[in-house]
Amino acid sequence: MTQDKQTWSQRFEKALHPTIARFNASISFDMELIEHDLNGSVAHTKMLAKTGIISADEGEKLLMGLEKIRQEYRAGKFHIVEDAEDVHFAVEKRLTELTGDVGKKLHTARSRNDQVGTDTRLYLREQIEKIRILLRRFQEVILELAESNIETLIPGYTHLQRAQPLSLAHHLLAYFHKVERDWERLGDVSRRVNISPLGCGALAGTTFPIDRYYTAELLEFEKPYANSLDGVSDRDFVIEFLCAASIIMVHLSRLAEEIILWSSEEFGFVTLTDVCSTGSSIMPQKKNPDVPELVRGKTGRVFGHLQGMLVVMKGLPLAYNKDLQEDKEGLFDAIKTVKSCLEAMTILLHEGLEFKSDRLTEAVAEDFSNATDVADYLAARGVPFREAYNLVGKVVKTCISSGKLLKDLTLEEWKELHPIFAGDIYQAITPYQVVSARNSYGGTGFEQVRTEIAIAKNKFSCLV
Repeated sequence: MTQDKQTWSQRFEKALHPTIARFNASISFDMELIEHDLNGSVAHTKMLAKTGIISADEGEKLLMGLEKIRQEYRAGKFHIVEDAEDVHFAVEKRLTELTGDVGKKLHTARSRNDQVGTDTRLYLREQIEKIRILLRRFQEVILELAESNIETLIPGYTHLQRAQPLSLAHHLLAYFHKVERDWERLGDVSRRVNISPLGCGALAGTTFPIDRYYTAELLEFEKPYANSLDGVSDRDFVIEFLCAASIIMVHLSRLAEEIILWSSEEFGFVTLTDVCSTGSSIMPQKKNPDVPELVRGKTGRVFGHLQGMLVVMKGLPLAYNKDLQEDKEGLFDAIKTVKSCLEAMTILLHEGLEFKSDRLTEAVAEDFSNATDVADYLAARGVPFREAYNLVGKVVKTCISSGKLLKDLTLEEWKELHPIFAGDIYQAITPYQVVSARNSYGGTGFEQVRTEIAIAKNKFSCLV
């Protein structure tokens, strides 16, 4: 069984086998690009008319036809023709139905190679801005949560072992800064997305007197590609985006993992609200952290798309190869995944969890995370830090063997360790003072955190 020959296939005696035609086609997923394909075709049409390659009247007919297709698509009335291989063919076929033979002139001085590159860049440029907006909203929620928890204490960890107590706000703001880099990184990627391949043709440019700067300007690209081979074969911008998207997912996944730990009975630092948790089908007592678990799970999905794109590109000779059709499904899915995860995590932080202040207060008082402050106490009074460090290590060992904490030692016991200790040691090692005293730039001290929040809020107000 065969199908009717495509318009590009007159060189062939037979049409594609139907199974191969389906295998070859991208129409099932690249309809995502139709609005951008129409935008690119509008710019191309205006350029063709401006340069005299087609008449002004022909240009007007093409523009009217393209706008009609846009209206049909938005109204859900654009029907894909049965033999449409891709979105470009579907649009051109419908345009020819609407305008007659003049519709066949739309493809003058361009190839599907530069056309799909243009569409993908227009689409990704738009999606990057949407993701950056979601990142900003996520940061706003982090700021709100941090501002209400400046003096809430939480254990800090290294190697997942209790290290030093922190301001909960300081812990949350670490993610604010990670997300800020994500926002900046996407801006950097966007600049390299914003280069026009339109007019590069199949690979070598065109004999027609086109104006590539004009189409770049119409489509709000910064500039056109300077090399036609590079223009049609470049997918660095897709790889860069997938890399930036993967880093976003790393940050979301790390926070998700902490929330999963914090919500466990072993930690008990947060309670999940009903709006962001589910129950078990057989264990009625359960409240499961589905949102952070799904974010953690979907992270690998985005990583996979990055790896897949790198593998697609690694062995391709110049210029266009059909392998490049594989750039879209992973890209589309990565964008959808990042956006949905950002939206879910924003809701989770905003209304999906409640910090248990009593449990947090208890947690920071039941360990030796104030040991460094004992060493600092000695060092501030002239004892060499390494000597102080060793002394405190010994007293911690003694406390553990006797079932005590540092706060339980008598002043006499402190003085046996070193005569320089005085009664103010007890205040120095309270969790609140331990946190408050770390007032170096970027530290967890409350005044530093307040300053950090004020700077962040001021930055946001300037962006409004």
